[in-house]
Amino acid sequence: MADYAKPPAGATLAITPFKAHVDEEKLQHFKTLLQLSPVGPAVFENTHAGNTYGITRDWLQNAKNTWLNDFDWRKHEDRINSYPNFKTSVQDPQGNTIDVHFLALFSENPHAVPIALFHGWPGSVCDFFDMLDLLRQKFSPADLPYHVVVPSLPGYAYSSLPPDVDYGIDLAAGAMHSLMMGLGFGSGYLVHGGDLGSFVSRIMALRYAECKGMHVNMMGAPALDENPPRSEDEKQALQRALEHIDTASGFMLQQGQRPATVGLALSASPLALLSWIGEKFLAWTDGDFPLDKILESVTLYWMTDTFPRTMYHSRGLAGAHDKPKIARTSVVSKMTALQLPYVEKPCGYSLFAKEIFPVPKTWADLSCRLVSFNQHAQGGHFPAMEKPRALLADVEAYVEKAWTADDSAK
Repeated sequence: MADYAKPPAGATLAITPFKAHVDEEKLQHFKTLLQLSPVGPAVFENTHAGNTYGITRDWLQNAKNTWLNDFDWRKHEDRINSYPNFKTSVQDPQGNTIDVHFLALFSENPHAVPIALFHGWPGSVCDFFDMLDLLRQKFSPADLPYHVVVPSLPGYAYSSLPPDVDYGIDLAAGAMHSLMMGLGFGSGYLVHGGDLGSFVSRIMALRYAECKGMHVNMMGAPALDENPPRSEDEKQALQRALEHIDTASGFMLQQGQRPATVGLALSASPLALLSWIGEKFLAWTDGDFPLDKILESVTLYWMTDTFPRTMYHSRGLAGAHDKPKIARTSVVSKMTALQLPYVEKPCGYSLFAKEIFPVPKTWADLSCRLVSFNQHAQGGHFPAMEKPRALLADVEAYVEKAWTADDSAK
């Protein structure tokens, strides 16, 4: 592992090694709270309606039993620590200091391409473990063609968030840019993201010259009043997106409009947190998603008090009080969050079959300058965990095209 842990010679940040570890007292307190947390009573919605109204009571009861009796957080800490972990401090665009945690696979190759991988919500650096493992199997530190940086976004896991600042995605993106610059990548770097990470990636590609392009697995859409759906793919994509907005996006409004209440409520019980987050993993993935991966993500959130610090993105996308009121019944208004500024730099896009906002290539072409695209018959909203081999292949193909598409990034 140590061979991948040497930062580039041009790094200017004070970088310190980091080891994930929760005190035994907190771990035991978590287990006690989980043991004492009751599974709610059986009602029609959680017993006889499938997943129509959320998770089922049987799933939650089984998950609780597994969490209590079979899940070993220490093993998951060992996996986190199997990668080079670091912490450093950076400044965001408003001058706030953010203590950033990140994983990295640094290369000894002088021509290695720097690329940052950004997780989404309710994700974490855990999303990319399988992809990092594939890279370590494929390349030694001497021939690794990339410097791979996997940060915990501000407020997530081991990265801090100023408690007295009305934070936003734009500030988070600026902090991530400061990280990449401080690691010595001032001559250029690329970014990849899904979910929230796709928004962070787009902001960085739009605002910072050193960011030479983005690859995403959740794509922006064009303005639908100017580009109404014409092809069958576009009509089906819009139908899927609107169905998600109409039937499964209430959580975003709640987190955006009442984040204080939601954050405090879900910080009171690990079982409540599992119910809220676990439902998203089950609903947004393609097929059976491993319970162990869900428990890993939720436990990291619980042990690091992450959840209440993550809802700034919800306020920005769905619930900000300072945004003008618009007609909620309008198709255009419903899709506003995905109608994003055009990115002229080289971009890549992986479209997975069960993505909740499945933007077709024809619309993606109107959202950015695509140099690579791949459509997959399987996989959902979390492809880094669901289909890591396929996503990694797409990212590598994108890097090969994007790094030569911009002469300044050679």
